[in-house]
Amino acid sequence: MIPLPLGANRPARFYRGGAAIDRFRGAPVRSERAPEDWVASTTTLWNEADAGLTRLADGRTLRDAVAADPEAWVGRAHAARFGADPALLVKLLDAGERLPVHCHPDRAFSRRHLDCPYGKTEAWVVVEARGDEPTVHLGFRFDVDAETLAGWVAAQETGTLLGALHAVRVGPGDAVLVPAGLPHAIGEGVFVVELQEPTDLSVLLEWEGYAVDGPADGHLGLGYDVALACVDRSGLAAEALERLRRAEAAAPEVRPGVRALLPPEADPFFRAERLRPRPEATLEAAFSVLVVLGGEGRLRTERGGSHALRRGETWLVPYGAGRAHVDGDVDVVRCLPPSPEGP
Repeated sequence: MIPLPLGANRPARFYRGGAAIDRFRGAPVRSERAPEDWVASTTTLWNEADAGLTRLADGRTLRDAVAADPEAWVGRAHAARFGADPALLVKLLDAGERLPVHCHPDRAFSRRHLDCPYGKTEAWVVVEARGDEPTVHLGFRFDVDAETLAGWVAAQETGTLLGALHAVRVGPGDAVLVPAGLPHAIGEGVFVVELQEPTDLSVLLEWEGYAVDGPADGHLGLGYDVALACVDRSGLAAEALERLRRAEAAAPEVRPGVRALLPPEADPFFRAERLRPRPEATLEAAFSVLVVLGGEGRLRTERGGSHALRRGETWLVPYGAGRAHVDGDVDVVRCLPPSPEGP
């Protein structure tokens, strides 16, 4: 079980973007509708059989490889709690245009209506923020009753809908937690590493001007009468909003050269660390995804050898590789599943 460098996995999406991913990976610019790179994915696109799955060099999907030997890939404790499921999806996401206002169901809604154990809480670690005012939109500024929201969606009153959300300026290094149910949109020019629960469940509140049939495709096959029940319509207070956002400088150092990027509320869903070795960062054995944001360094693992790290690379580190060390003048985001000991 050795760390694996992963190439691009770029399923087609309905919004524009992706040039920043190409620049980051040092690749020629692709289609303008390849705004996402699904890294170490055992998750498929909504209603698709295999689109979105990561394939390994031997031709197997990562999903099949983990199923064949879950303890080696994710560890005994994780497998005992989650089975042969990493319980994590990592993406590179480049918004070439503002994403539509949308939200994701939580676990209770997914179990009740979609026969799925996961919702889609997510988080963004900002890599690049282009333009004069790079912005994300997150949570209603005031309480919105169900009838009002349904009216905005049916009439596609998109200006009113967007204006009802908090607008939050972001810059490189910022991390934002987006709990399931919270309406949100990523603004044009924002390039992020996204961590999320392993689903592709979205309810579109806005679709006009996008390459999607919103009324038909935006409600997960449930109809909007049911789907809109997953939206958190409560006003998000300024203090609560601030708790969802953390600048890298404010992230606590949990070990030398390692900072925890997300607030504790993220821990039941996923964890994210920023590695800036000084002179090295020590990592416990864990299924993890490394996104190399800058510089050059080296990953040394207990049982999986030594590997050079360079900007633009994404690495999958199996649990079976053992304890690891990262050194060098390198900047890495490490993405981890929820702790198996957590709630």
